[in-house]
Amino acid sequence: MTRIESTAATLPMIEEQPACCAGTQKQEPHHERHEPRSAHEHHAAAQDKPSLNRTALMATLHCLSGCTIGEVLGMVIGTALGWSNWPTVALAVALAFLIGYGMTLQPLRKAGMAWGVALGLAFASDTLSMGTMELVDNAIMLVIPGAMDAGISDPLFWGSLIVSLILAGAAAFPVNRWLIAQGKGHALVHSHHCH
Repeated sequence: MTRIESTAATLPMIEEQPACCAGTQKQEPHHERHEPRSAHEHHAAAQDKPSLNRTALMATLHCLSGCTIGEVLGMVIGTALGWSNWPTVALAVALAFLIGYGMTLQPLRKAGMAWGVALGLAFASDTLSMGTMELVDNAIMLVIPGAMDAGISDPLFWGSLIVSLILAGAAAFPVNRWLIAQGKGHALVHSHHCH
């Protein structure tokens, strides 16, 4: 027992990294590596696939939150003002992108990132995901008979909007998963949260 304590006292302290940085730890030289750590690294490598799915799901939910807020606001405003379909869709899409980008920008700016860098990162991480969601969401709203013409108090309006947003999120999940697997999309944002 004394031997273990003295060995532990001579090893440098290793700072723990957040879960989003798992797999990005620097490798110890071979002569300093210990068996329990190697077993842990092997276990972490075996679980990369669920981690990718979880990260893609979180990225999809993040984008879906911004898109949902923008879509609901745009659809409600356009419907309440009696606008035709295309101006209402245009407003909903514009608000969805504006709020979606804002939700990515806020934590980056709060962490001290410069506006130009944060904007570039938000555009790179969110554009394809939100574009997919907006395309699917608005196409479904336009295809469901009477959905765009239903009033705000009509269950058809809200039911159609909920269905379209769920299907939009389902369509964006594989897009986010592919982007993250390529080191793009929300993988870019997560890499900045880790440092």
